[in-house]
Amino acid sequence: MNSVDPRSPLVFDTRVLGRRAGSMSEFQRIVRLDSEMGTDVIAIPAGEELEIDARLESVLEGVLVSGTVESVARGACVRCLETMSLPVQARFQELFAYADRATHHHEVGDDDEDQYVLEKDLLDLQPVLRDAVVLQLPFQPVCRTDCPGLCSECGQSLADDLEHSHEIIDPRWASLTGLLTDGVHVEEKRN
Repeated sequence: MNSVDPRSPLVFDTRVLGRRAGSMSEFQRIVRLDSEMGTDVIAIPAGEELEIDARLESVLEGVLVSGTVESVARGACVRCLETMSLPVQARFQELFAYADRATHHHEVGDDDEDQYVLEKDLLDLQPVLRDAVVLQLPFQPVCRTDCPGLCSECGQSLADDLEHSHEIIDPRWASLTGLLTDGVHVEEKRN
């Protein structure tokens, strides 16, 4: 298990809740990301702000964290490859188990490998936020729903030239186009 850095802006001290079931703390925080959060195609870049609105609630098993996160993701449109920005809003809810409860469940064989555990009464929201944000990002982002993309023949942006087209010649007749061109030149030379 990685050690939680108490100085990280995404780490919260839960001692204010006092392990009293039902006690609650709400907060809003704006945090600058120190590393990219997203996929290879589209992500919230490092240095971008995350707006977090969350609630920490003490329950018998640990601390239930719920809330929303908002930011702006940047990437490239998969159709036209233009740079794009996309507002992202994600909801999250996760239980951070008390270490002694998690140990007990592990001993009796009732543990959940994906369970988050409080470390010295600290919880790190970064993996929870990363999961919530990545699930909200589109698998294939587009700059607009009607983006025409790029020409498959020459790669020109179809949005720049709506009348863009190529003359499609049947490959069986393609060799005859050379004869037609040669014939025109021959006839011009005779005149």
